Amino acid sequence: MMKRLFGAGFWGGEGNILTDRLGPLESDVMNIVWRGADVAVKDVQGLLGRPVAYTTVMTTLDRLFKKGYVRRRREGRAFLYTAVLAKHELEVNVTSGLLKDLLAGDTATPVLSNLVDAVADRDNSLLEELERLIRDKRQRMKRGQG
Repeated sequence: MMKRLFGAGFWGGEGNILTDRLGPLESDVMNIVWRGADVAVKDVQGLLGRPVAYTTVMTTLDRLFKKGYVRRRREGRAFLYTAVLAKHELEVNVTSGLLKDLLAGDTATPVLSNLVDAVADRDNSLLEELERLIRDKRQRMKRGQG
């Protein structure tokens, strides 16, 4: 269930959480935008590594703008695009949102159980790290530091 909801990349598989959330083209476009600020549609199109129509790239960047992932500014007749968040910041936001959705309502216990199983199956040291994080969080909560 967890692998299906988060996608293979969340667990270290073939994909990644952003591709699962954004889709392959939006993810590829974002990876290009993260390389530098102020990229134009034609720049992105040329760096994609596969033939994609200019209008498709333009529509994809417009969608990313409307979703709040990129900002844009007009220069002449074209827009230049810049990422709003660094890649790791977006990964944290997406992961946090998915976890909050999964833990809402009556589904929290099965989700947590599956998470512990998945972590244990992947790497015992990761399970120990999870235990450490839980202990640290409890100590901060006792001190009123949330």
